[in-house]
Amino acid sequence: MSEQDDQREFDLRWADAAEHKEPSARARMLAARWKDAPPRPQPFRGTPEPRTARRSSWASTAIVLGCVVAVILVLGYARFQAPY
Repeated sequence: MSEQDDQREFDLRWADAAEHKEPSARARMLAARWKDAPPRPQPFRGTPEPRTARRSSWASTAIVLGCVVAVILVLGYARFQAPY
């Protein structure tokens, strides 16, 4: 390589001004797939799916605190029953 080749930089403006731009591999794949079977039109935002009933945040908090208290009681009982 000569020093002149090392000093060249890729000129983005020159590349953007190209008359012919090759599509990406994904664009070529989709064009070939849609040639025979075009996709059905999709709305910009579809209708939301119905939400399932959720527990209230207080119920979740009570369940977590109940589990913590149960673990503390089990550990305390196990330590109380352990011989010294």
